Amino acid sequence: MRDCFCGWYFKCQNAAQTLAVIPAYHITKGQRSCSIQVITDDHSWNITFPYSAYRQRKKGVEIEENYFGQDGIRLNLHEPVKVVGSLSFGPFTPLWYDIMGPFKYMPFMECRHSVFSMHHRVNGSLEVDGVAYQFYKGVGYMEGDRGTSFPKQYVWTQCTLPEGALMLSVADIPFCGISFTGVICAIHWLGREYRLATYLGARAVRIGDGEVVIRQGSRQLTVRRLEKKGHPLAAPTQGNMSRIIHETASCRVYYQLVDSGRTIFEYEVGNAAFEYEYPV
Repeated sequence: MRDCFCGWYFKCQNAAQTLAVIPAYHITKGQRSCSIQVITDDHSWNITFPYSAYRQRKKGVEIEENYFGQDGIRLNLHEPVKVVGSLSFGPFTPLWYDIMGPFKYMPFMECRHSVFSMHHRVNGSLEVDGVAYQFYKGVGYMEGDRGTSFPKQYVWTQCTLPEGALMLSVADIPFCGISFTGVICAIHWLGREYRLATYLGARAVRIGDGEVVIRQGSRQLTVRRLEKKGHPLAAPTQGNMSRIIHETASCRVYYQLVDSGRTIFEYEVGNAAFEYEYPV
């Protein structure tokens, strides 16, 4: 049985709060397990379960009494943190085509990324560690990863913009004995989808000090982390959730997209998700 993992990332935001939940299952040296990670603006928790708690359902997955699907999530956790309540999701906004492009069909990829919804409505309520999270016409995002390991070095960010949404991942990709810096980025803006990706000619011209600059033809995307903070998360290495990374579920980030010298948008947002796993 091959070492592997599969996880889903649900991010939900209201005007003042951010909550992210990551259910996953993992197989390491034939041993199976599953987990639920919960991230807020101030804390993170990792709850592990035996694989017998995991169940595949028609519209989603369950881990004990917790449900995760495209129609919503239901949480009933009590140790080491109390998280109870349910959220419903409005219609998903998918990408025009798979974020991996032709790499979707490449065998032996270390990690395959999926984007299920760039933005959707979130309604409902949860209590997390004694704090109430109320969502009425909140904003959600959903993606997923599967494979054997997270990239050794990578940057990932996601945010909701005033007129759309953005996700970007830049990572060292091992492939057939070599490695390269891969780029995948999707932007929904004013009803239009912009795609920057290695398979479309995109390349990272700068990665350093919390900043990433991507160029693809006449387009340039600049992303800059404006505050450094993060909470520990478990990440897979050969299926084993033994690696510790740090994610900020909500922080200040600067985004600028320029095309042919014309600024498409330029924003500093205060509720962006950000992971930076390159040397500082």
